[in-house]
Amino acid sequence: MSKLYPVGVQNFEKVILGGYKYVDKTALIYELFNTGSYYFLSRPRRFGKSLLLSTLEAYAQGKKELFKGLALEKLEKDWTVYPVLHMDLNTEKYDTEASLENKLELTLKQWEAEYAEIRFAGVADQHPERQFMQLGKPIWRAGE
Repeated sequence: MSKLYPVGVQNFEKVILGGYKYVDKTALIYELFNTGSYYFLSRPRRFGKSLLLSTLEAYAQGKKELFKGLALEKLEKDWTVYPVLHMDLNTEKYDTEASLENKLELTLKQWEAEYAEIRFAGVADQHPERQFMQLGKPIWRAGE
């Protein structure tokens, strides 16, 4: 029986563990992660942005076992783990400023619980300039 295409599956871990077909672009992901500076990812709808970000997240979290048999397994030697700040705004409808602020505050508290050494909660109440000063500093830069 042949492998299925991951139609509608946007999570790298689900694609790999589910045995779906996967076009190995992890060598490009390695290059993206280890060169350059900042990237703006612009693609049309349904063109793999979420799966790409999920793959980057798995890589940053050091989930080496997911990359078995892929190009990245041979390229990466260190498998350093980095904190990943993932916020999905597709889960709800934010029709008021308050609903968006609530989502932001909840997400910041979740990050703070996960990464106890980094303080996020209460940041949403600050002025934008102070928010950036607290959250806008790069945790990791490509090439370091």
